[in-house]
Amino acid sequence: MLSFLPSFIILPISLFCFTVNLALWGGLVTLAGIGKLLLPVSASQRQFSRLAHWAYRHWSLHNKQLIEIFNKVDWQLSGLTELRQDSWYLLISNHKSWLDIPVLSQFALSRIPEPKFFLKEELKWVPFIGSASWALDMPFMKRYSQAQIKRNPSLKGKDIETTRRSCEKFQTMPTTIINFVEGTRYTAAKHRAKNSPFDFLLPPKAGGIAFTLASMGSQFNAVLDITLIYPDNQHHVLVDMLLGRLKRVVIQVDVLQVDEQIIGDYFEDESFRQQFQLWLNQRWVTKDQNIAAYMAKQTPSKPELFTSSESL
Repeated sequence: MLSFLPSFIILPISLFCFTVNLALWGGLVTLAGIGKLLLPVSASQRQFSRLAHWAYRHWSLHNKQLIEIFNKVDWQLSGLTELRQDSWYLLISNHKSWLDIPVLSQFALSRIPEPKFFLKEELKWVPFIGSASWALDMPFMKRYSQAQIKRNPSLKGKDIETTRRSCEKFQTMPTTIINFVEGTRYTAAKHRAKNSPFDFLLPPKAGGIAFTLASMGSQFNAVLDITLIYPDNQHHVLVDMLLGRLKRVVIQVDVLQVDEQIIGDYFEDESFRQQFQLWLNQRWVTKDQNIAAYMAKQTPSKPELFTSSESL
């Protein structure tokens, strides 16, 4: 709508609007988290959780609206099969930009339960972050190092058990757990530093999702392997979006079965660890090939689109 304006005019306006959107809905989530802390009664906590998730959904919705106000963007979605908001999913994705989080949140909005991150136990005590995460029912994960286990063998397996307990509420509440498997955003410098064997990706890290699968097991209905591509904005995607220069957002979805091939003791079973690493690396080989194939097309075809007129 406003993409015709010069970038130096769009930037301050878009930055202000996105900041207000985050402050408004993020403030409500934080207040809900503080409410849960101050009123530790089950009925009250359920109400505060509903408020937090309502605010989260509106943050996602208005992010997309703002993106389309300042950018003439083509949203492309492919490979989608039937998904349900009353199911459980593990969502894994490559990580290109800070924009990935709003994009995935918007993708989830009318298709699957709101994505949740596994957070380190220490973040529970960080002001605002801890309360907001608790309000959104983000699970906190406690990990013990090999040195700690060696000093105290009784800690062995406690980390997975602690995570299982924190996820007990998800047995009755459909949930999507999200994991950026590369562990950090892709940059050319990181690509070189890690000596990545892939053309468009960083090497995947298997431990995090293996831990998630060990904690929640067969409760997941499927693994959603999502590939994010910004074909016209290869460097600073978020900055380009704020400048009104975002052109295409491509989301490729691959729905994978959850079976014994990916559920096991990654940290103690050497055979399973090798099998799981092989499975994940093969997923990344396929993902890299899909990105290369898309980028090689001069006039990419447009699969199913979700546009501003679609009901979210």
